[in-house]
Amino acid sequence: MSSPTRAGLSGALGMTFVGGSVAVSSVLADAPLHTAQALRYAMACMLLLAWARLTGQPLRLPRGSEWLWLLSVTASGLVLFNVALVYGSRHAEPAVLAVAVACVPVALATMGPLLEGHTPRSRLLGAAVVVSVGAVVVEGLGRADGIGLFWATVVFVCEAGFTLLAVPVLGSHGPAGVSVHTTWMAAAMFAVLALATEGWRAASSFSIGEILAIGYLAVCVTAVAFVLWYTCVRALGAGAAGLLTGVAPIAAAAIGVPVTGALPAAAVWAGIGLIGGGLALGLSDNGAAGQAKGSPERMPDMSRCNPNSNRASKSSSRSTGLDAR
Repeated sequence: MSSPTRAGLSGALGMTFVGGSVAVSSVLADAPLHTAQALRYAMACMLLLAWARLTGQPLRLPRGSEWLWLLSVTASGLVLFNVALVYGSRHAEPAVLAVAVACVPVALATMGPLLEGHTPRSRLLGAAVVVSVGAVVVEGLGRADGIGLFWATVVFVCEAGFTLLAVPVLGSHGPAGVSVHTTWMAAAMFAVLALATEGWRAASSFSIGEILAIGYLAVCVTAVAFVLWYTCVRALGAGAAGLLTGVAPIAAAAIGVPVTGALPAAAVWAGIGLIGGGLALGLSDNGAAGQAKGSPERMPDMSRCNPNSNRASKSSSRSTGLDAR
């Protein structure tokens, strides 16, 4: 099996964990949010550290501007993403926030190649548009007021930042390093928020079901999915990897069948078809292989550059698992 194929399968599996976490995340809808997230990321970080030690993965402390890149990934892609979902859900239906995430492949196909030192490919951009349209069809449209649209925009920016802001440090820290550092940083940030808003007693208020849900999210959707995703981004490039975010709504629709006992509607099947077509277009030999040539297995180390710029509401049966990160 070729390296691009392995990388593509890693990204698809990671997105399957994210999309399939809808039912698990909904268990935490009424739990103390910040405390649950702090525990989840702390557990994930310990698992990642143990895995790195057992497998001999090199880990080192960030240096210089690497701190800024990793902090930016954490603050935007993990912490602010979840805050935006909480406040956005008060002014917008879940489908609106899901549509914001569905537009991310276009952003990654546009900005990812620029961060990696080459121009965007028209074929990849076209494929990203098809995948995004397909994801929107799967999720459906919803209603929102002006504030809801603002938070949906924040969700979109943070989702894109989770991948794009990691590009400059993937070359020097690798998927394991980026995952370890962002999870301990997220655990620390959420711990501060938890103590300030929920108090230390919140940690003892979880039910058995909520503890199991936190464990699942920590192991599968964080520790495993982060490494799988960043491995894919490092090998294929952010643009091509971004297409695989379309796997998440497909996984969410699939998990909805046993949960609801009903098959997806015709529109959902049409959206899945569009996503499949976009993936075939963008990850074909002429697309993904060409992208891989411009984005080698070890990405260029940009960590010494100064940065110029820089997930939780109750899920619905049509959510992409937004609150899973």
